[in-house]
Amino acid sequence: MDMTGMMNETVVSNDEPPLLAPKANATDGVAAPVDARRVDPRQNPRWSDWRWHIRNRIRTFEELIEFFPSLRSSPGIAKVAAKYPMAITPYYASIVKNADFSDPVFQMAVPQMNELYDPDFLHADPLEEEEDMPVPGLVHRYRDRALLMSTTTCSMYCRHCTRKRVAGMRESTISVCQLNAITDYLHAHPEIKDVIISGGDPLTMSTSLLERILQAVRSVPSVDIIRIGTRVPVVLPQRITPELVQVLAKYHPLWINTHFNHPNEITAEAEAACARLANAGIPLGNQSVLLRGINDEPHVMEDLCRRLVRMRVRPYYLFQCDLVRGVEHFRTPISRGIEVMEYLRGRLSGLAIPTYVVDTPHGGGKIPVLPNYIVSVSPTHTVLRNFEGMLVNYPEPTEPVKRTPAVASRSGTHGVWELASGQASAITPSTAYRQKRRQQRKLQRMVHQQEHPEFSSLLNSLMNEPAT
Repeated sequence: MDMTGMMNETVVSNDEPPLLAPKANATDGVAAPVDARRVDPRQNPRWSDWRWHIRNRIRTFEELIEFFPSLRSSPGIAKVAAKYPMAITPYYASIVKNADFSDPVFQMAVPQMNELYDPDFLHADPLEEEEDMPVPGLVHRYRDRALLMSTTTCSMYCRHCTRKRVAGMRESTISVCQLNAITDYLHAHPEIKDVIISGGDPLTMSTSLLERILQAVRSVPSVDIIRIGTRVPVVLPQRITPELVQVLAKYHPLWINTHFNHPNEITAEAEAACARLANAGIPLGNQSVLLRGINDEPHVMEDLCRRLVRMRVRPYYLFQCDLVRGVEHFRTPISRGIEVMEYLRGRLSGLAIPTYVVDTPHGGGKIPVLPNYIVSVSPTHTVLRNFEGMLVNYPEPTEPVKRTPAVASRSGTHGVWELASGQASAITPSTAYRQKRRQQRKLQRMVHQQEHPEFSSLLNSLMNEPAT
């Protein structure tokens, strides 16, 4: 299913002007604080209006060089933006310290020619989200969770986005018909306890439309938790208004995961936005992406995590960069991520250490990756290693441990937990050729012993099947 076609109706409330209106006049244009030596755009009287920032996003090469004149000799940027659209809020552009690709904020916002390098192993939808979309706009991969695609719009299109296939191609929001279909699906699947509202960025929508979605999800009795995934506190903190916070607080338990990647993104405005959310009782988490040349130095990640915790944002995930077309120049080896995690352990409290995960291709889901702290295992002792390299002998229990009876799996499927609890003795892929050979041999014995001659035809079909 083409996700760009799943949202065919743009809904904008009457109480707020359209978000994507053209720039009103020349005085609304942005200025360049870095290398243009023009008036600081922060002096604009509408600087605190988040809708002004949306309308005045940098979308074209001409607008970009108006803000960063030194890029005039880089026309290749326009070629990249034609394939992967560009949008930068005046606020985010204003926190760039150096208008070149040595600046981490600049790298995450401005297109570069490296985005056109696409090895064969990269894909438009490497996580196969569209394969796990039972109804348009809802991804249901994990049994107890679902991801609701509320909009295709972001206030800024990050160059490392995992949904570059959608970002900026068509800016629209979920239709009433689609929202009703999603609500019906949630009612029909009470195993879904946690709904993540994502996009695009849900907080780019009007407050009234966002509340309509929150009301619809909260109307499903089996949904316990609502989460919102947003980068707005990072790239457009002006959006976190008291009115928005008041609406969000009506739908507790509600959590927000934001997306800070570098300490330079933590400004006074960003801190104030997060404080407004935290003061309303909304727990905040952060999902960073490990990006080459931006945050893959251990001390940079340490600084980021410390500053996040200081402003009551819990480092939640550190994602390995996905196998997405257009982001190969940002990817690091997994070994680099393990090195970063090794550095953080012992230097930060557990509260400040994110979980390093690889969101695996083919819809395999998130797999945590850690340094190896188990050195050796025997029936009586486990040898552990700490962050300093100290080896510790940990004695295992000498008496049999009394276990409570295992609870039957609710999902009806077997995993590692079922093995550990004794509900299953082994789990083998059904396509394993070794298992097919075992079945063939078993059927051969039955036929030869004439215990079940009716299996002859089944045996013949198995023998004629190609090997997997």
